[in-house]
Amino acid sequence: MLKQAILKLKKLYEIWRTKGLRHVLSKIFWKLYVKFERTPLPTPQAPELVHSISQYHYWLSLHFPREADLRQMKETVEFLKYKPLISVILPVYNPPENYLRAAINSVRAQVYPYWELCIADDASTDENVITILQQYAEIDEKIKVVFRNENGHISAASNSALELATGEFVAFLDHDDLLTPDALYQVALMLNRHPDADMIYSDEDKIDEHNQFRDPFFKPDWCPDSFLSRMYTCHLGTYRRSLIQEIGGFRLGYEGSQDYDLVLRLTEKTDKIFHIPKILYHWRIHSKSTASNLNNKTYATEAARKALSEALERRSEPGIVTPTQGGHWLVRYHIRDYSKVTVIIPTRNLGEILNKCLTSIFEKTTYPNYEVLLIDNGSNEKETLDIIDKWKAKEPDRFRCLVYDIPFNFSKINNYAASQAEGKYLLFLNNDTEVLTPDWMTAMVEQAQRPSIGAVGALLLYPDNTIQHAGVIVGLGGVAGHSHKYFPAGVPGYFYQLQTVNNYTAVTGACLMCRREVCEEVGGWEEELQIAFNDVDFCLKLVEKGYRNIYLPHVVLYHYESKSRGKEDTPEKKARFAKEITYMRRKWKHIIERDPCYSPNLTLDREDYGINLNP
Repeated sequence: MLKQAILKLKKLYEIWRTKGLRHVLSKIFWKLYVKFERTPLPTPQAPELVHSISQYHYWLSLHFPREADLRQMKETVEFLKYKPLISVILPVYNPPENYLRAAINSVRAQVYPYWELCIADDASTDENVITILQQYAEIDEKIKVVFRNENGHISAASNSALELATGEFVAFLDHDDLLTPDALYQVALMLNRHPDADMIYSDEDKIDEHNQFRDPFFKPDWCPDSFLSRMYTCHLGTYRRSLIQEIGGFRLGYEGSQDYDLVLRLTEKTDKIFHIPKILYHWRIHSKSTASNLNNKTYATEAARKALSEALERRSEPGIVTPTQGGHWLVRYHIRDYSKVTVIIPTRNLGEILNKCLTSIFEKTTYPNYEVLLIDNGSNEKETLDIIDKWKAKEPDRFRCLVYDIPFNFSKINNYAASQAEGKYLLFLNNDTEVLTPDWMTAMVEQAQRPSIGAVGALLLYPDNTIQHAGVIVGLGGVAGHSHKYFPAGVPGYFYQLQTVNNYTAVTGACLMCRREVCEEVGGWEEELQIAFNDVDFCLKLVEKGYRNIYLPHVVLYHYESKSRGKEDTPEKKARFAKEITYMRRKWKHIIERDPCYSPNLTLDREDYGINLNP
C-alpha cells in the first residue's frame, strides 16, 4: 500500500515538474469527480471500449472547464463587445422527470447570462411534466413556456417554441440532453470573432444511463459533401434566427430528421458557417433515444432520404440517394455528359505490374469514353516493352504510349502528360494499382463534373485487404499522412468515415481525378516536389482556389505502392525527401497546423483517429 502511494506521488511530482501545477490539480480533480459523482460503469465485454472511455476521461480532465475557469468566464462576459441574446429552443413531450429537470438546469447554469429558454410542450400526457414546466416558468423570468393543445410532433413543437424566441440567435436542445456550463459562452466568443456567422456548431459526446460521459464526436470544420453523407453538425447547433424565419422554420413531415432538413435548406442560403472544436453538448443515451439506437425512429431514415433528395433537386445536382451502414447516405449524381477521361499512368519497367493495372482498366471499366495515356519514363526491359506493344495493338483507339525519358520527377511527368491528354477529365493513376470496382471511373466523373469539386480520390487497399489510402490528413506525422492506414477493409472507421463520402483536404495522387481546367488553373503539379507530397501540394492549391477535395469509399483499387521507383534508402533520396518536407512546411504551415477537415482534438501522431491526449 505504501509502495503504491509513493509511486503515485512520484508520478504527480513528475507531472508537476514537466507540465505544472494546473495539470496536477486537473488530474486530482478528475479522479475525485469520477469517484464521488459518477456511478461506475459495469466492465464491458470489449477491452477496447474500456480503453476508449478511460482515454476520453483523461482528455476531459485536461479540457473540461473547472470552477475557476467558469468563474473567469463569468467575469469576462461583460468585456465582450458583442453580447447577443441566444434563445434556447426546447420542445418537450413526456420526458422522464429527472432528465427534463437536468436539461432545464443545464441552461440555467450557463455562465453566459444573455439567454432565454423557449419551451413548447407538445401536449404531454404526463401531468408531472406540465407541473415542472409551470414551476420553472414561475421561478425564472427567462423561461417561457407554451402548452400546445394537441400533439404535433417535433417539428410543430419546435416551431411553437421558435415563436416565443426574441434572440438574435437560436440554439436547439432536446428535452433529455445537457448543455455544458460554458456552451453559450463559447458560442458568444465565436460570434465576437465572427459577427457575420449564420450557423455555429460544436463537438458533442454521449451521456449514458449511468451518467457516464462517453463516445465523443470530434468533428471537422464545415465539409458540405460530408454533410450529404450524414447529419454530422447536429449538437450543439446555433443559428441566426432571421435566417431560420426566412426558410420557414421546421417543415412538417420530416420528423426525426427535421434538423437535417433544416440545415440542408439553411446552408443553401449562407456559407457563414463556423465550428467550435469543443464538447458543448451531452446527448443522452437511453433505451428509447435515437442516440442509443437508430431503429427506435425508423421514420427518421425515410425523412432524411426525402430531405436529401429534395436538396439535390433544389441545387440542380440531381442524383440517387441510397442508404449505407449506420444510417448514412451515398449520393450517386447523374452524369450530364460522358466526356472523355484521360487516364495518365507514369511507368518504368516492371511489366508484370503494369500489365495487371492495364488489364484491370480495360477489362473492368464500364465508363464508355476514356483513353489510357502511358508515359514511359525510360523502360528498357524487353518484357515491359513487349507488354506496351501488346496493348498498342489490342487497344489502338484507347491506348497511347509516349516516351519521356528524364530523371524521375513525378510532377514533371504528370504535367507533360496533362499537356498531351485529350480528355476533359484527367485521372492520375499509379502503374502499381489494380481496379476492383467496374464503375470506378463513372463514380469519379460523377463528382469531378461538379463545379465545386477539385480532386476526387479513392479507397486504396494493400493486397492483404488493409487500407493504404482513405483520404489524406494534413499535419499527420509532421506534414501529411493517410487516414485509417492499415485498418481492415470493411470496418466503419471513425464515425463511419471509411464507408461514407467525405471531404478531405487532400487525396493521394496514386488515384486522383480532376477536371483539366482546374489542373490548369492551379498551374499543374509543383515540379520542385519531385517525389513526395506533390499530390498534397496539388490538392492544397485546389483548396486555396476554393475547390473541395473528396474521398469516395465505393471506388476501390489495390495499390502495391510505388514499386517502380523503389525505396527511399540512399543518402541522395533522403536529402531530397528532407528538402520536400521543408518546402511543404514553409508553404503550407497554416494548414499543416490545422487541417479543417480533421479535428484538433484528434491525434496527429497516428492514422487511427485516436484522441489527442497532449495538453
